[in-house]
This record gives sequence, structure tokens and C-alpha cells, in this order.
Amino acid sequence: MTAMETDVQTNGKLVGGADTMAAWTFDGSIPGKPVRVDEGDTVDFTLVNPAENKNSHAMDFHAAQVNVLDEFAEVKPGQSKHFTFEAKVPGVFMYHCGASPMVQHIARGMYGVIIVEPKDKKNYPKADREYVLVQQQYFPDVENYGAMLNDPAAWKGSLINGKVLHYDPVHDPKGDHDVLEAKPGERVRIYFVNANINLPVALHPIASIWDRVYINGNPKNTLYGIQTYNVAVAEAATFDLVTPKDKEVAGIAIVDHSMNAALRGAITILVSKKDADPKKGKGEMIILK
Repeated sequence: MTAMETDVQTNGKLVGGADTMAAWTFDGSIPGKPVRVDEGDTVDFTLVNPAENKNSHAMDFHAAQVNVLDEFAEVKPGQSKHFTFEAKVPGVFMYHCGASPMVQHIARGMYGVIIVEPKDKKNYPKADREYVLVQQQYFPDVENYGAMLNDPAAWKGSLINGKVLHYDPVHDPKGDHDVLEAKPGERVRIYFVNANINLPVALHPIASIWDRVYINGNPKNTLYGIQTYNVAVAEAATFDLVTPKDKEVAGIAIVDHSMNAALRGAITILVSKKDADPKKGKGEMIILK
């Protein structure tokens, strides 16, 4: 991956900010690209920090068991860092920049998801579609990292995969929004990461129930029939729901049920319909742009 300090679109005007943010990113996008491996695989990783960047950056894979002072060390502009690790534990994990001040590097967009597919598929039925959702607090003033830590009013909205109301045309009907799609009766799997720097997420599917929640994405940690599940800061989990078979069209809103987050951006619409886009929720379209 390449650390890129660049402007990205956030839809921040919807919550009193700006539509672009002076972001720090992995490969120019928020979140960074999903990393997907099998349990037991060796992950071979290189972080490049181009000379034109002004800041040191780093990589912290929550799926790795390594030496924080070695593999996760900061990389200065014009340098790179290579390391490997074995993905020993299955599940879904956050990755993020660990350079100081870490709060600012995460808040400016340096995070993503690594999915470690389990060898043991018991209690882990095959999904018809899969989507990645990463939630993050939106701070219009990206320079004031002290306020990020100490001022509860500093965050103005919630980003889902880098944008306010990213997949919600209901609350922003004039915007250009995509939505998640599935067909009736399909099992939809959500890989969810809470990349907030301060706040937990109460993840709830309005008009549905989580059929299964895999704590940390590990099938050995399975809950059944859950209305709302609390995801801690820097935690990830996998959520399954099954769209209703008996409805030709159905809408489900996946929300952070903390209302100060939901009504400031943390709402994702999933539409179940017979003519759902066959490409959505598969391959590279597990994250919709």
C-alpha cells in the first residue's frame, strides 16, 4: 500500500463541514482497500511513504501478532517498510495507521478492514452477498487533534465508507447515493468495522433482525437472533441478515442506533428486490464507491 496525503470527498456539507477533506489515506481512498486472506496464510505487506508526503505513517494490522516497535514502526517520507505475518486467527479486523498522533491519522482516513476467512465453516453458512461497512466520526477541523480527544462537539457527523449518508438517498434525496442490494430470501453478510476514535456503535437493522452475529467475525463466537449489537471502538464484527422471501421489494436501514450518529450520517439502505444488481455484494463490489 502507499500512504497518500490527498483531498477526498466526504459529503461533509450535509453536517456543516466541507464536501472535501484534507485526508491521509492508504492508496487514496477512505477506507483503504479490503485485505482478504485465509486462516493460516502469510500476509506479505509493504507500506510506501512517498517523499512528497509531509508526515510519517505506519501500519497496524489488528490481525497480526508481531512486535509493535518493529513491524508497526513509523515510516518517514521517502522510505518504505516491509514485513510479513501469519494470519492465525479467523475473523474480521481493523487495520489503521499507528503513527503519532494516532487519533489524527485515523480521523483523517487511514483505516480499513482485513478479513481472515475461517478454515472451519461450521455455523458459517455461505453468504449470497457480502458488503463492507466502516464507520468513522467526521471532524471538519482535521488539524486540531486535541479537540478530537477532548471536545465532544468537535465531531459533526458520521462517515460510512468515507462519506456522510453514503448509501442513504432517503435523508438526502438530492444527493448522488448508491444503495446496497440483494434479492428476496438472500443471506447478506456485513463485515463491519468501528473506526470511530471515541464512540461505540449500536448496529441495528431497521425492519430486520440479525440472523447471526459473529463476534470479531469468528464463527466460534456466534450469536443468534440479535436486534442490536454494540461494537466497541476499534472492534469489528460480522453480521448476517436474510432478506424477506415473501416481499417483492423491501427496504432495510442498517443504522447506528445512537441517534446522534444515525441522524448525522450513519444510515445505510439495503434494498431487497427481484432485479437486484447481480454484481453488487460480490468481488470488488463488496465496497460500493
